[in-house]
Amino acid sequence: MANVVVVGAQWGDEGKGKIVDWLSERADVIARFQGGHNAGHTLVIDGKVYKLHALPSGVVRGGKLSVIGNGVVLDPWHLVDEIETVRAQGVEITPETLKIAENTPLILPIHGELDRARESQNAVAKIGTTGRGIGPAYEDKVGRRSVRVADLADEATLEARVARLLVHHDALRRGLGLPEVDRDALVKALKDIAPKILPYAAPVWKELNDRRRAGQRILFEGAQGALLDVDFGTYPFVTSSNVIAGQAATGTGIGPGAIDFVLGIVKAYTTRVGEGPFPTELFDEDGQRLGEKGHEFGTTTGRKRRCGWFDAVLVRQTCATSGVNGIALTKLDVLDGMETLKICTGYELDGEMLDYLPTAADKQARVKPVYESMKGWSESTAGARSWADLPGEAVKYVRRIEELIRCPVALLSTSPERDDTILVTDPFSD
Repeated sequence: MANVVVVGAQWGDEGKGKIVDWLSERADVIARFQGGHNAGHTLVIDGKVYKLHALPSGVVRGGKLSVIGNGVVLDPWHLVDEIETVRAQGVEITPETLKIAENTPLILPIHGELDRARESQNAVAKIGTTGRGIGPAYEDKVGRRSVRVADLADEATLEARVARLLVHHDALRRGLGLPEVDRDALVKALKDIAPKILPYAAPVWKELNDRRRAGQRILFEGAQGALLDVDFGTYPFVTSSNVIAGQAATGTGIGPGAIDFVLGIVKAYTTRVGEGPFPTELFDEDGQRLGEKGHEFGTTTGRKRRCGWFDAVLVRQTCATSGVNGIALTKLDVLDGMETLKICTGYELDGEMLDYLPTAADKQARVKPVYESMKGWSESTAGARSWADLPGEAVKYVRRIEELIRCPVALLSTSPERDDTILVTDPFSD
């Protein structure tokens, strides 16, 4: 049976939540493979709005197994609060429907404190972090000093892990003018939260491989977008994990051969939250209109998103690095009523034409977009469920995007409602 990876192909906020929810009806398992609760997915189901951060989008669908993989960094206190919030909306979450990889690193309160302290004292350039401790938690993972989910089950191990962790963190905190950590209080907090987390702990790698052999379909869900990938994004204005599709394998413990289809989620224009280069950013009425009509505010932070024209160069690049087989194009309806649309087809840098975004930060900041103009449409595309429902100019716009990014459209989303979707290619088809 086909297994599908869903990745954001821009800077995040592409509408992955709705697409994952739409696809989850065809899947048996939905697995988160990277990121933390800095990401936010908004689902609209029968008029009810669900805002998810740590939980996989599949939790709102009954009869599915949701998985938090080892590639995620997990704030256990936030997770418990989020579970209670979703339960209050009528969603049942049990250890039978949600499993957390035992080797998942934990985000502790000291991670958020360090995150915020460093950002506030960064005199060179702010990264634009959410301040929720995701970066410092990944640093500790790589530094081999994390407290992981499995450590909560044994008191001696937990205390040893915390002791090792604080040798590093207390030194950092002294340098930042912060008080040293109250070790006893931190250990007590972890012991208190442990009974609420451990029932969900499981060898997720084994669960996924067993289910794959049994013929079940697995949907791998990423957070953020490929342009925020720590290796292939606009470094250093990136997240602290790998976001591209290859991370689905290492972030859950299933082999890359298990991945049958990579679906890239692409917004019909471009947005970005936080700092960093943005070649097609608009500062005029068109940019303001996109932001207002698209309700471009972050699910997690509420921050206003920067808006710009569609950048085919960047999407073509992320489709290559993630091995995207097809894209889901979202928010086409936001472009309704605009007389002229522009697509970035290349960059000009110091008199030279480029068909990719260079790696060097100074060059990324200096590239100038080369635009191709297209005629817009006055009719509404909102709620369209077939190609015949779309205005001719809208179809031309979509087809031109396919040509420029060298990747076909598999799905077309025309509103936040899950059924307002045009299916071209079913990613789960064998």
